Amino acid sequence: MLIVWLALRDVFQVVIVPRAASSAWRLSRLVTRYSWRAWPRVAYRMYSVDADRREDFLATYAPFNLVLVLIVWVSSLILGWGLFFYGVRAQLHPSDETFVGSIYYGGASLLTIGYGDITATTTFARIMSLASAVSGLGTVAVVTSFLFATFGAFQQRERFVVTFSARAGFPPSGLGLLLVHAHAGLRDDLAVVLRDGQEWTAHVMETHLAYPILIYFRSSHDYQSWVGTLGALLDASALILSSCVKDETALHGQARIMYGIGRHLTHDFNSYFNLEHDAQPIAGPGIERSEFDNAFAELQDGGYALVDPDLAWAEFSKLRSVYALHLNELARWLEIPPVQWVGDRSLLAHEQSAAV
Repeated sequence: MLIVWLALRDVFQVVIVPRAASSAWRLSRLVTRYSWRAWPRVAYRMYSVDADRREDFLATYAPFNLVLVLIVWVSSLILGWGLFFYGVRAQLHPSDETFVGSIYYGGASLLTIGYGDITATTTFARIMSLASAVSGLGTVAVVTSFLFATFGAFQQRERFVVTFSARAGFPPSGLGLLLVHAHAGLRDDLAVVLRDGQEWTAHVMETHLAYPILIYFRSSHDYQSWVGTLGALLDASALILSSCVKDETALHGQARIMYGIGRHLTHDFNSYFNLEHDAQPIAGPGIERSEFDNAFAELQDGGYALVDPDLAWAEFSKLRSVYALHLNELARWLEIPPVQWVGDRSLLAHEQSAAV
């Protein structure tokens, strides 16, 4: 019954509870964390040279994990009920049923197959057989709704990722977002884009903490990812707040709000997935002064009114240092293809070993 309780508790916390479960000893969380540790290693060994096929293989993890977790839940329930019925086998017919036969009866009760070759003979055993069937039907029902909610949240997330990439260059970046709008004469739209980004970030934070498997779903388009989109929004906000002269428009206000909610997301995700324990500290904002100077010059050429570059660099370093490490570790954990100013732009450990 302890095994049954652990499995049903895990189903309840993952599927029904609309917030992140704090317990680190849930079956699904352990299965997901350790299977993902192995999945990229296999990908880099199988496709050490072909990056496209490696990315396709990594994209299969999330659907595979959904099936794997469901198998773990059902197997745990069958094992738990099988052990229980083995303990009360004297109340079954035939009463001399073996351990394997008890597991079989537990599975038949859970899945409501009911062949009738093994039957309960007492009221207590019959009630527990019905309880087993209810747990099986309930698990299947809530998992079905869970799948619809998961894919719905994924599609809503990707809709913004695709539209944002058209506004922020390819691959998207914070600098690209500012330059594309400057050259297209759409600088007034930046505040609207940042406001839409705030709503998208809030949606990602709520859905991906409630259903953590969503973070492993990769974009169906090359060089696009939700982590890259988040990084571009944060970098654009940091550039606006540090480098652009404050005017009477709502741009700075929207950038400040976007920066706050984006920083909140990176911190919460690193804390929930325990990425801070694996973090390798990076210095300051995670980029070089020369990179910032090049970006500053491009913004100047794009017609933006800018502050003194030394003051801008100091403020930008302070702003980006708050989220750079968290963003970097999130990108590394998910094996996100490196994009401008997002994630570790060096070769990952798997790729280095494969190259050697």
